[in-house]
Amino acid sequence: MPRLPSWIRQPLRTDRQYGSVQQVLTNLALHTVCHSAHCPNQQECWNRGTATFMILGNTCTRACQFCNVTTGQPTAPDAGEPQRLAAAVQQLQLRHVVITSVTRDDLPDGGAAHFAATIAAVRAARPDALIEVLTPDFGGAAAALDVVLAARPDVFNHNLETVRRLQPEIRPQADYERSLGMLRHAAAFLPKPAVKSGLMVGLGETDDELLEAFRDLRAAGCELLTVGQYLRPKHSKREVARFVSPADFAQLEQTARALGFHAVAAGPLVRSSYRAEELTQAAAAEALGP
Repeated sequence: MPRLPSWIRQPLRTDRQYGSVQQVLTNLALHTVCHSAHCPNQQECWNRGTATFMILGNTCTRACQFCNVTTGQPTAPDAGEPQRLAAAVQQLQLRHVVITSVTRDDLPDGGAAHFAATIAAVRAARPDALIEVLTPDFGGAAAALDVVLAARPDVFNHNLETVRRLQPEIRPQADYERSLGMLRHAAAFLPKPAVKSGLMVGLGETDDELLEAFRDLRAAGCELLTVGQYLRPKHSKREVARFVSPADFAQLEQTARALGFHAVAAGPLVRSSYRAEELTQAAAAEALGP
């Protein structure tokens, strides 16, 4: 594996806001993808007073080769979680709320109703906040996806994660075309949310394969795109094939923008929900035009 380059390393620093976020999450017994996935931006985001909530427990039914979240048999969904999450949104005074989840293939609807209940609870507690959901694929069930979309999230995100060729290795229980179908379905839903997806680099893909994925996402109606560096979360996961330089990330962003994406965030430490509010604002400004 290549050595960690200097542009990946970050100083360790926490401030008062970090402690406040941590206390709210602890008091309300909430999970975050920041902590469970060992996100490299946890300190930066929590220092800014924000976090990405992870619902439906802390155990995933899938075993993707890029993810640090525990795989196993989950417990039943916590019926009180939506209200506790809404309370956290109030306490943290969030203007842009990002909600993701573990994948729950054990549930008949994949957890779609729990997503909808969480959106409704947040909307009732903080009507002025924008709500972004980052969902699993629900096994490709359009009816489950419709339950989430009918709850009217402002942004619907589902990550493609990697290029077509690598999907069976990296996401063995997922499917490239199924994920594109999810995005295509969301883009056709009325009222339409902003549609977003994300990719990682450094898993063994080529630049030509990335360009194909960009084109496929844009053709599916994806408007917002994140592209970040894959970092191996533990030794049992896939090794990093390459580290992409900041200059090359800038070129990837330019390429994606030329394909018509409304907003693109590309960089070594970019993740699906990293500075999500800023990306959504940039897309809205692009849509309005000069």
